Amino acid sequence: MTGAGDTTRSRIPRLSLIGIFGGLFFGYVGLAVAIPVLPRFVRESFDASDFEIGSTVLATGLTALLMRPVAGYLSDRHGHRVVMLSGALIVAVGGLLYFLPIGLAGLIAIRLLLGVGEAALFTAGAVWTVSLAPHNRRGQLIGLYGVSMWGGISVGTFLGAVLVRFGFEVVWGCSAGVAFVALALIAAVPARAPAGATSGGGRLLLRPAMVPGVALGLASAGYAGLAAFVLLHLEARGIGSGAIVLGGFSAVYAGTRLFIGHLPDRLGPRRVAAWSGIGEAAGLLIIAVAPNLPIAVLGSVVMGVGFSLLHPSLALMVMNRTEASQQGAAIGAYTSFWDLGLAVWGPLTGAVATGLGYPAVFLVAAVCAATATCVALRVRDPSPGPATSTEIGSTR
Repeated sequence: MTGAGDTTRSRIPRLSLIGIFGGLFFGYVGLAVAIPVLPRFVRESFDASDFEIGSTVLATGLTALLMRPVAGYLSDRHGHRVVMLSGALIVAVGGLLYFLPIGLAGLIAIRLLLGVGEAALFTAGAVWTVSLAPHNRRGQLIGLYGVSMWGGISVGTFLGAVLVRFGFEVVWGCSAGVAFVALALIAAVPARAPAGATSGGGRLLLRPAMVPGVALGLASAGYAGLAAFVLLHLEARGIGSGAIVLGGFSAVYAGTRLFIGHLPDRLGPRRVAAWSGIGEAAGLLIIAVAPNLPIAVLGSVVMGVGFSLLHPSLALMVMNRTEASQQGAAIGAYTSFWDLGLAVWGPLTGAVATGLGYPAVFLVAAVCAATATCVALRVRDPSPGPATSTEIGSTR
């Protein structure tokens, strides 16, 4: 009897998750295919400055940051499927809008709209995944959901770099076309009824999301530093081959979630988050002092393992401490800290590199990762019984 019950609780609705993960993957392909193309397009079409190019490319991050809690709230109230479908539709429409000759301001407006679509697509899908997952597999599936997102970004970026040879219009068509594929995959998944309203009312920022969110924001300093400066850091040391280090990080990041992504469920998210933050910090320190390429690659591997499991562990902390009817708003608020972290650490790591040199970027990021560990340890395991959450923000 017990064994049968355990099997039932561990059963994963694979067909539904294929639709959700596939929808997320193709949605992010549609979002990312324009990223390597936009700087050249904006420069050639509008003779834009570097500031205008950066503003155009990064505009999606602003609305994604602001809209993730809203998307989560709407998902709680109206259902995960309808919000995720809306996100995919916005991404598809945004791809079509690229064709319109509406000037630089219009292009930035399109990018802002796409940020709304990204927020709805990712946040609703994340909570939908958790709602379908067996309780003892939630952390693992959160991690695999993230792999789908990063896979879409990687494939989309590659496709954009290839397709631009055939013209910008081909890239815009690909952006819209793959987003419609995402729409079809999501539409094929049966809807689940929303959990419904609670006595908390229309809240956006929930207390269970705040401390794990701060830890995530601190940990994002490591990724920001690695992505922006590892190539320059290794070139300055006469090592070069920074692309190998980045590739090693990406491969280990995905492989960790595929092969040991169950650890937050099995060992507890608090413990895994603590060790993950330590791993990220250790990897960054190794990169900072690496005298040769093998040591730098070792640092990227250690960092990749730690960073890979940190997000699902922290997300699982949020879910474990939040009522089912408020988990969309909670996960939306939590993931907003990632966008906020990148927005803050991008310019700050640049300032550190300018003032103190490239190794200091990785040393500062290591301190942030260690601090993230300390912050994560402040989150206590929830006591038995229904989760409660104290809201600190409102839509009113």
